[in-house]
Amino acid sequence: MEALYQTRMRRDLPTWRSMLYIPGSNEKLLAKAPTVAADAVVIDLEDSVPPALKEAARARLPQSVAHANSGGLDVLVRINRPLSMAVRDIEAAVCKHVRALTVPKIDGPSHVRLLDELVSECEHRQGMRIGHTGLALLIETAGAYQQMVEIASASPRVISLSLGTEDLALECGFEANEDTVLIPKQQLVFACAAAGVRAVGFLGSIAQFSDIDAFRAMIRRSRRFGYTGAGCIHPAQAAVLNEEFAPSADEIARAQRIVREGDAATAEGRGAFLIDGNMVDIPIIEKARKLLARTAANGANRL
Repeated sequence: MEALYQTRMRRDLPTWRSMLYIPGSNEKLLAKAPTVAADAVVIDLEDSVPPALKEAARARLPQSVAHANSGGLDVLVRINRPLSMAVRDIEAAVCKHVRALTVPKIDGPSHVRLLDELVSECEHRQGMRIGHTGLALLIETAGAYQQMVEIASASPRVISLSLGTEDLALECGFEANEDTVLIPKQQLVFACAAAGVRAVGFLGSIAQFSDIDAFRAMIRRSRRFGYTGAGCIHPAQAAVLNEEFAPSADEIARAQRIVREGDAATAEGRGAFLIDGNMVDIPIIEKARKLLARTAANGANRL
């Protein structure tokens, strides 16, 4: 029986550029979910739902998920942290239409393994493939921050780590802005690379979206630091994320040229060569291959 609930292989990682959070208690916004211009929607049962409405939002979740998925979007559900609430949220959320659970306030690796076991039991009861449901984990405490690699490696279900900037800033007593979160955000990228999962987020706070031009500049900078997608709370943010986390036509063309000339160099026994006066060697060729592979997997509009 124990083997039934083990997820042994790392799942394929989704390549969402934008994940739009929608409060699970907001019927008006949920009704619009199938038409939002995002790669995925996150139906939120946590912070955006008042305590008095959480039970109703959970009870409505099957209908909310099915409706959001009807537009072809991938659907995630953010659950609550108290274990008693998390269990009920997971039991309501795990279904074929939910690609992943967004899990706040992760404590450590054992917390991840406990959730993995519960999700497996839910999948088994519904006749689903064990391992269908991914875990998108939020690092929001100093203790979890110190264990990021171990947390990301605790289960093959883990698809991403994100830094809960506002919560971490509150606990640690610093102001949440690009300067103060730069080092933690960059270290999260290193941890994700070590564990083989996605680093999701950007170099700032999710609450800062009123100045779209400034938001765009921040996303462009975040991509240079290693981020490939992020959550957002407004459709205007989603549009910027889709544009800035996607490769440009020039980037795709350059990657194609690098791979083409790299293959030719290999055939000639050369390990490095020049393009436009710049040296190209194996790491640059592999980076180009990854960009093209991701483009081919999901198309230019779903990188």
